[in-house]
Amino acid sequence: MRIALVGAEGQLGAAIAHECCSGHDVIEFSHGLLDVTNDAAVRETMARAKPDAIINCAAYNDVDGAEDHAVDALNLNAFAVRALARAAAAEQCALVHYSTDFVFDGKAGRPYAESDAPNPRGTYAASKLMGEWFAAEAPRAYVLRVESLFGSVKGARPAKGSVASILKAIRAGAEARVFEDRTISPTYVFDAAAATRALLEQQAPSGIYHCVNSGSCTWVDLARALARESGIEARLVPVRMADAKLRADRPMYCVLSNDKLAALGIAMPSWQDAVRRYIAAS
Repeated sequence: MRIALVGAEGQLGAAIAHECCSGHDVIEFSHGLLDVTNDAAVRETMARAKPDAIINCAAYNDVDGAEDHAVDALNLNAFAVRALARAAAAEQCALVHYSTDFVFDGKAGRPYAESDAPNPRGTYAASKLMGEWFAAEAPRAYVLRVESLFGSVKGARPAKGSVASILKAIRAGAEARVFEDRTISPTYVFDAAAATRALLEQQAPSGIYHCVNSGSCTWVDLARALARESGIEARLVPVRMADAKLRADRPMYCVLSNDKLAALGIAMPSWQDAVRRYIAAS
């Protein structure tokens, strides 16, 4: 399979390249090689590449910054996806796009299924939902909702995100402020990459798939697991969402169900298992 990987230099993109380079022809596009907000450049680049699948890992991920830079968030999270979907239609190839748990309002009392109605609460969340809609214009589209990504390929850019920041503080013996009332299903990038490859190789039905590690935890639970697997007595400071005074709203409960992936025989490991592998590789 010939894969055009957009956003290849990022945390998830590097994991996708690592997973798919064995057995597939992966053409990597960093931001310097392809500006996905340029419709003409996207169309021309994909026409030359002639991929069987386009995997889009490019995204605007600054949740709070999106409130003041809505145009930037929309250009990258929505309109760039429209350009990629149109290019996929022109080349008659598959499109994989990654979305987020933030499309939900976080008021559920059970894990969200793909059939649950979205209700985004901020600019970032709304831009990601628009991206889902645009991705569906591709002839075969996979929208994978991930959340709280962690993990990185050795030799690639240093890992970003909340998990990496918490682990850095734990290892430095510094205090780590972690939410005690926000419940998540974190996603190890290598597990998301393996699921992505499986969907493409199986030529699974198009649609939205929740792609997170199985189970759920609060950020305090996750931080304790990071410390325990590291063999460190952590200095954790539990905080409540209401006291954080963040610029953009976050869903309080954002556990996602993997049942749709499991029905295809794609099992997502537990978040505890993912943490063990993450620490062992760090």
